Amino acid sequence: MSNVSIEQLTQFCVESLERVGVGPSDAKIAANALVRTDAMGVFTHGTKLLIGYLKKLKGGGYRPQGQPRIEREGPGWAVIDGDSALGQVGGEFAIRRAIEKARNVGVAYVGLRNTGHIGAAGYYADVAAREGFISMITGNDMPSVAAPGAKGPVLGSNPLAYGVPVSNGDPILLDIATAAVAGGKVYAAHQRGEPIPPTWLIGPDGLPTTDGSLYPAKASLAPMAGHKGYGFGLWCEILSGVLPGGHLTWQIGSWIFDEPSKPSWHNASFMVIDVGAIAPRAEYDARLKHLIDELHAVPTAEGVDQVLLPGEREWRNFHRAQQEGIPLPADVRAKLQEVSALCGVEMPS
Repeated sequence: MSNVSIEQLTQFCVESLERVGVGPSDAKIAANALVRTDAMGVFTHGTKLLIGYLKKLKGGGYRPQGQPRIEREGPGWAVIDGDSALGQVGGEFAIRRAIEKARNVGVAYVGLRNTGHIGAAGYYADVAAREGFISMITGNDMPSVAAPGAKGPVLGSNPLAYGVPVSNGDPILLDIATAAVAGGKVYAAHQRGEPIPPTWLIGPDGLPTTDGSLYPAKASLAPMAGHKGYGFGLWCEILSGVLPGGHLTWQIGSWIFDEPSKPSWHNASFMVIDVGAIAPRAEYDARLKHLIDELHAVPTAEGVDQVLLPGEREWRNFHRAQQEGIPLPADVRAKLQEVSALCGVEMPS
């Protein structure tokens, strides 16, 4: 099938969100985040999520007119109540507040609680990086990831992302689940009939399994790198949920499986560092360029052209999509067909 242009797909998402009561500006914020993620080739966290969000919005679990608001704050920090609005709306509000505060004091932390599913955490890290800020974004979710030795889930597949500004180039951008793999990839592989690697899932006996049909009812995601991933997942839980006073672990709902009328109570944290406040920007740029050049020049194994920076492959996908459109996989197109049927908006050609 032909590729879909970024503009067409964005307009489709905006119109669909407006049909369920989301205002134009908030619809554009959410659409931009979802479509940018697809354009980068991360199809598990792009427009495939839209149908779930729409059902929550129609059912009242997410508030179409919800308005994030600052509950308490200081010069370099804030806690924001997301008002059960779309997570992208809360995330955009939070990262902009963090940037504003870091401009004044150099470093800032913003906690976002009571929000919707935030989607790709790296999207917000990119926003900050393009403004000249190093950033770290974390989130929490209902448990789906086992701890080493556990027979069941103890933490969510809590995301951890960072962005680093690069002069005259795209940011260095890492966006990972602290599980061995994002749950969406398990769903997608199982739906496509593809085998599940033995490193992805932990069965009900606490041992690895390759049966994708067991997830999530009877299997957990394995933690990334064993105890290391478990530790990072806990770090995300503390920054996202414990510190700002948000919901934790099993207090968080499923935005996919719960009744559409029930909020999901997700949480996130946004930490940013103003590069120019700590280092002369020209010196920072020179040192970072030296590091990047050194990494790119590393001798590589046979068949590997060059060592890549985090995000470099995704930015290549994005720039290609700007010219050629987005090659949406069949499972994403199927979800967009559901959106079209639900909202009465014509599928993008």
